[in-house]
Amino acid sequence: MNRPDHPTHPLSMTEAEAAAEARRIIADAYRPAPETPTAYRDTTPVPRYGTALPVAQPGIPPMSQRATDASRLMLTGGLATVPPGLIAIGLLIASRHADPTVIALLLGAPAVPILALVRLLRRGKEAMPDVHHHHYAGPVYQDQRNLHTTTRGMWAKTTNQQ
Repeated sequence: MNRPDHPTHPLSMTEAEAAAEARRIIADAYRPAPETPTAYRDTTPVPRYGTALPVAQPGIPPMSQRATDASRLMLTGGLATVPPGLIAIGLLIASRHADPTVIALLLGAPAVPILALVRLLRRGKEAMPDVHHHHYAGPVYQDQRNLHTTTRGMWAKTTNQQ
């Protein structure tokens, strides 16, 4: 293209051809760019669960409902000891009698009946039988047979006896 004998070389074109070529180059330079997508929205529904491993979320760590209830109960119990402790400190300061024996009696005495009550409630809950409710719609046949299974040998042979 840099050769002077090439048809598009500026020295081999007429003035009109050079002006037309210049207009074509300018038009190509200022031509609007083709529309290219900059974003894509996938509208397919997301599955309820996938194959990725579960990730622990911020906040309370994942644990069973029973463990969650127990930890909240412990937090509440810990907060419940603050007012009696403040009252005991106020009484000891006001009486000017802060003996370690007195402090142990003041702080340990309320725990004894509470622990006894908790143990009594726990034993009472264990002693209660479980209640089972069965609701059937239609005829019901209950089979009370026992099945004894024996498996022996290198090539296991299972024998069921009623």
